[in-house]
Amino acid sequence: MSALAFQAVDIVFGEESGRALPLIDQGRTRDEILEETGCVLGVAQADLEVQSGEICVLMGLSGSGKSTLLRAVNGLNRVTRGRVLVRDEDAEIDVAACDEATLRRLRTERIAMVFQQFALLPWRTVRENVGLGLELRGLPKAERSRIVAEKLELVGLDQWGDKYAHELSGGMQQRVGLARAFATDGDLLLMDEPFSALDPLIRTHLQDELLALQADLRKTILFVSHDLDEALKLGNRIAIMEGGRVVQVGRPEEIVLQPANDYVREFVAHMNPINVLRGASMMTPFAELPRQGDALALDSGGRCLLRMNGAGIADVQEDGRPLALHSWDPDQPTSDLPEAALVLAPAETTLRQVMELRQVSGRPVILCEGRQPVGLCGDTEIYRAILRQEADGGF
Repeated sequence: MSALAFQAVDIVFGEESGRALPLIDQGRTRDEILEETGCVLGVAQADLEVQSGEICVLMGLSGSGKSTLLRAVNGLNRVTRGRVLVRDEDAEIDVAACDEATLRRLRTERIAMVFQQFALLPWRTVRENVGLGLELRGLPKAERSRIVAEKLELVGLDQWGDKYAHELSGGMQQRVGLARAFATDGDLLLMDEPFSALDPLIRTHLQDELLALQADLRKTILFVSHDLDEALKLGNRIAIMEGGRVVQVGRPEEIVLQPANDYVREFVAHMNPINVLRGASMMTPFAELPRQGDALALDSGGRCLLRMNGAGIADVQEDGRPLALHSWDPDQPTSDLPEAALVLAPAETTLRQVMELRQVSGRPVILCEGRQPVGLCGDTEIYRAILRQEADGGF
């Protein structure tokens, strides 16, 4: 059971929204529906599942429907047709059809939201803002105080509890919003472009903080962004929307390497791939390497030769002399690599890490799945990945 599921969700704004439904089924555009019915199409036939503990990023241009879809999860936008299923213990609740009491309970106990413009109450202190949801839930004051203190410490604001919003920087105010959301202890966190109003340095810092918190808290997060680099950095999966429709869902690497249409292709055309692409997607498999007798040539000049046996690598020689092998762990700094060694790294190593290993070692990098060597990343593979071209000419 997924933590959140959208099933054929349509959201239409207007007094005669029902008239728009047959047009949606016909695949009519937002402009055509507006002209014929006077209704505004927010979301059309959205299908998406968000798994427990993952960050799923909704992204697209302004007006693509991403915030509209997110706000259907807590009932801020009414669903015209379809189901929005939220996991509640061992059951699923359809937010689009549940009664007001159930929706109120979900909002106070299961679902939390972080807004773009912080949404802090200026007449309340930081501590009072963080405890607002607990207060509305009717939690005793002593219990509220304990939880609020814990969450303020979690986001690094434990010394700022008695301050007011205007006394805090933008980044600190957003951390108050995060603490308020975490205080409800809801399983599902909705984040509607929470960092877009901040300057780039603060935004990057808060992205890193969110990833660090997520590693500990393992919330299910639905995150809205129009920034592809942010989506690629944060998202376990990305759902790209266009004109109210979900046009592609996939892991960041899949979105970059296999764009579903020209709209997605334009999105990824100018992003930096070095933190997204993995070695497994850019390496040359061992089976495709040139051979010299019983050895694989690891460079174009045939100076570095590798021989395999049933257990893996038998030996490596460079200019006829044995070459040491070093198994690199992603937690190990690349500066610690021994001199004159051929590096073995996991196939999930990022392009950035492969480039660093190549630069420090001076040699191509062998990629492994478990203990088994499977491919090679050298200059050719790195250049091809940066240009996002395949060996046959490009995607």
